[in-house]
Amino acid sequence: AERKAIKKQFASRKWIVLLVGLIINFGVLAYIKYWNTILAGFGADDTFLASSLLLPLGISFYTFQSVGYLIDTYNGKYDPQRNFAKFLLFVSFFPQLIQGPINRYDKLAEQLYATRPFDAELAKRGLLLIGFGMMKKYAIANMLTQFVSNMLDKIDPGIPGSVIVIGVLIYSIQQYTDFSGGIDMVRGVSQLFGIEMAENFRQPYFSVSLADFWRRWHITLGAWMRDYVFYPFALRPSMSKLGKWAGKHMGKHMGRTLPACLANILVFFLVGLWHGADAHYILWGLYNGIVIALADLCAPLFTKMNKALHVSMEGRAHHIFCIIRTFIVVNIGWYFVRIYAFGDCMTAFHNTLFNFSPSLLMPWLHAHPLAFVCMPLFIAGVGCIILFIVSVRKEHGVDVIGRILNANVIARYALYIVVFFFTVYSFVYGALDGGGFMYANF
Repeated sequence: AERKAIKKQFASRKWIVLLVGLIINFGVLAYIKYWNTILAGFGADDTFLASSLLLPLGISFYTFQSVGYLIDTYNGKYDPQRNFAKFLLFVSFFPQLIQGPINRYDKLAEQLYATRPFDAELAKRGLLLIGFGMMKKYAIANMLTQFVSNMLDKIDPGIPGSVIVIGVLIYSIQQYTDFSGGIDMVRGVSQLFGIEMAENFRQPYFSVSLADFWRRWHITLGAWMRDYVFYPFALRPSMSKLGKWAGKHMGKHMGRTLPACLANILVFFLVGLWHGADAHYILWGLYNGIVIALADLCAPLFTKMNKALHVSMEGRAHHIFCIIRTFIVVNIGWYFVRIYAFGDCMTAFHNTLFNFSPSLLMPWLHAHPLAFVCMPLFIAGVGCIILFIVSVRKEHGVDVIGRILNANVIARYALYIVVFFFTVYSFVYGALDGGGFMYANF
């Protein structure tokens, strides 16, 4: 009985320590990142000086990494690190600091603390990954930044929907190449030190469903939300009771999927909030959660429709259809992300649906001569072609970097020169520079 009492008291203390750690981590994040938005929502002034503080770069990334460590040690997944300097190294390892990925302690710490001889092959792969990431960031993303701004910063009621659609499509490329290019550089720098970081992107625009997209886009954030929000919420006793009730009254499929659907909506609400407290981020998160929930709930209906229409689920045509469908669904979500004001966003949707007016596209471009500048578009176009070829090969399981390293000298160095030339030449267009990394602001 005495041992049980001691064990219970120890567990209680662990819970208190975990709670205090969570409050401190999320409290600092909420105060610095969300306090001004909350006050503005109530029409109040900043009396606690949050507006005088600079938002630390990448604060969400290392906050989530620290919280993951706290929860894992509380659950006994691994022993706590008692050397504070080693813990700080895990949290603040410099390549990941600004924009992730959100690494796990059990995957990264052993590499950080081990004595590692220099690995020439891994360093070569790292240098190639850095170069590829720089091409994506500077020769594509930065070259497209000004075009997106010209087309989407100000949504006038008369702007043709065709202009908005092109702007959103360009934004989808800009955002992906900015974020994934930065992550490539981060992972490449880490490989120079002999350290393999978690993968954060896996050809997301080849996804066949929105759920599949989120298993390929910002993978470490999705995994974090899955492990620390989705499963704890979906497996709660109250969710289990709800599932049993739904199965009894609404069918077995509903009973199995309803708790997961509600958990998905919660997860994506938090994903939107993680990006920012602004309404457009939260709407974007809810959009993703609701679409995935509806897809899961309606899965039997879709299966019946495909059988009735004799659609071959394994056919290549259906696979391509699913990729295009998913790409469209994802880009609808980008409206919420890139068009910041709710009214402008609704205007953009209205004009896309009811005032597409492709005949007005060229007159609009003539009226906005800065909307397209040939050389930056050419640089970005060449970069996109290279990116597309690499992505297709990787989607088919090809180790592209390995193939390049093993190619003959002439082909290898010709590729190096092309990528280097277009990346460096992109700096000539400083006026179209995209600035820092987009996700550093989160």
